[in-house]
Amino acid sequence: MALIEVENENIYYGNFLAVKDVNMNIAEHTITALIGPSGCGKSTFLRTLNRMHEVIPGARVEGQVRVEGVNLYDPNIDPVQVRRKVGMVFQRPNPFPTMSIEENVLAGVKLNQRRLPKSEQEELVEKSLRGANLWNEVKDRLGEPGSALSGGQQQRLCIARTIAVKPEIILMDEPCSALDPISTLAVEDLMQELKSDYTIVIVTHNMQQAARVSDRTGFFNLEAQGKPGQLVEIDDTEKIFSKPSQQATEDYISGRFG
Repeated sequence: MALIEVENENIYYGNFLAVKDVNMNIAEHTITALIGPSGCGKSTFLRTLNRMHEVIPGARVEGQVRVEGVNLYDPNIDPVQVRRKVGMVFQRPNPFPTMSIEENVLAGVKLNQRRLPKSEQEELVEKSLRGANLWNEVKDRLGEPGSALSGGQQQRLCIARTIAVKPEIILMDEPCSALDPISTLAVEDLMQELKSDYTIVIVTHNMQQAARVSDRTGFFNLEAQGKPGQLVEIDDTEKIFSKPSQQATEDYISGRFG
């Protein structure tokens, strides 16, 4: 059974249908990349996988998003619990500027009102920073502000903060778009390591990145401005980039539009 199952999902902003009729299965311990032109609903769809979409006033979702068979949009499901299980890394690194590196890693844990003894806090900080391939670079600077790190280090700090909460799924919304090529490579290498413990869904505008890091790729498209975005197809990444089943996918990948 797939870890994530999306069935007949329609995504609204008020009365406007932004993304229509998405059906998708995502297997455990894989990286799924979502590509497509700007404004086609990739990031909007991504935010529905941890109920961040409904934070926007008037936003709502129809259909089902199931994780391990449980519908995240069931009225009895607590959105806060969903976000513990499904972590998110955003486009721009967003460490809390007034907090130290150590405090940044523990921020999500404390937000969830988990009180840990000092020794457990130290162990969790080290484990999370090691998991984000950052420990060796910052182990002697844990009391310094997270904002003092380079852009690539800040993004890996945000990943450490995410994995400290021990989610099962990590969503990444264009996590490398603000980074230089070397930092981008570091984050891509990290994704490959993380997938042995987590299931990752990444939105990227960089098709080369999708081809490099993902197991499966989904292509979203927009028929016209004012029309809803839709998932055109999803398949193994190699097939999407070598022999897609839809002409629109081939046109996008070959640079004919987008």
